[in-house]
Amino acid sequence: MSFNGKKLTRKRGGKLCGVCLGVADYLEVDVTVIRLVWAISAFFVVGFFAYIAAAFILPLDD
Repeated sequence: MSFNGKKLTRKRGGKLCGVCLGVADYLEVDVTVIRLVWAISAFFVVGFFAYIAAAFILPLDD
């Protein structure tokens, strides 16, 4: 995926797998907002499985 010439990837230095940090960088928003949205969606189980899937699917940023 490409948005404004950016590529959606996981980032090194994230809390768990770097998914939220990568999404925040891609969307150009604060990582805390993404983590909060993902945590709220995890209560509905969808967010949990989406995070696990993203951790396996998204390439690691080099």
